[in-house]
Amino acid sequence: MNKNQMQGTTKDIVGKVQEKAGKLVGNEDQQIKGLDKQVSGKLQKTVGDVQEIITDKVNSI
Repeated sequence: MNKNQMQGTTKDIVGKVQEKAGKLVGNEDQQIKGLDKQVSGKLQKTVGDVQEIITDKVNSI
């Protein structure tokens, strides 16, 4: 697991918590920020996944 995969997963989890907390207290702004973090985290994790695949392919050559 590389840095982008770990950070992306962390952002996704933090975003989920932030979204749920926003729902709990009725704060739409926090919900939106949480959703934004989730999207950002998933994108970063995907970048990390692609990096991992490329690294594995290069190392197998």
